[in-house]
Amino acid sequence: MQIHGERLSWFKVPKDVKELLIVASQNWENPLKAEDCINKALAKTGDNTDVLVAVYRYFYYKNNYLMALQIAAKIIDIIKKSEKLPDSWEQLKLILMVRKEEPKIRLFLTAYAASGLVSAKLGEIEQAKEISTQIKEIDDKNEFGSALLLDILTREDEL
Repeated sequence: MQIHGERLSWFKVPKDVKELLIVASQNWENPLKAEDCINKALAKTGDNTDVLVAVYRYFYYKNNYLMALQIAAKIIDIIKKSEKLPDSWEQLKLILMVRKEEPKIRLFLTAYAASGLVSAKLGEIEQAKEISTQIKEIDDKNEFGSALLLDILTREDEL
């Protein structure tokens, strides 16, 4: 089988990693082969957030929410370190509000919102509510979907 990593020219990762991700997607119905390729891609790239986003999507759509949550947390941690973001929500919120249009901060917000969604899928409702509430405080354009998730999680049962 011939693989064409160059067809993903916008995806800024080494060609061999692109090829591993392409093989993983081509083997969607063969989870052992696909996950082997995913793990090899991760081993070759470490903290490359582009690869981590692709891996998150793979695990999310394969309903492997524990792995998806781990990958989202890794993305969050990488950006927190690289951007020197504080742990305190009150301090972090101010920074995120000011810098929310910057690509790395948008990725942080996207990964954090994704962790809220995955937490809800795992039954961690209070955690999901907390994350959704925090993202909603920053997301005045409702770009990250947290307002909808919060509405679903807090909606009274309709009879």
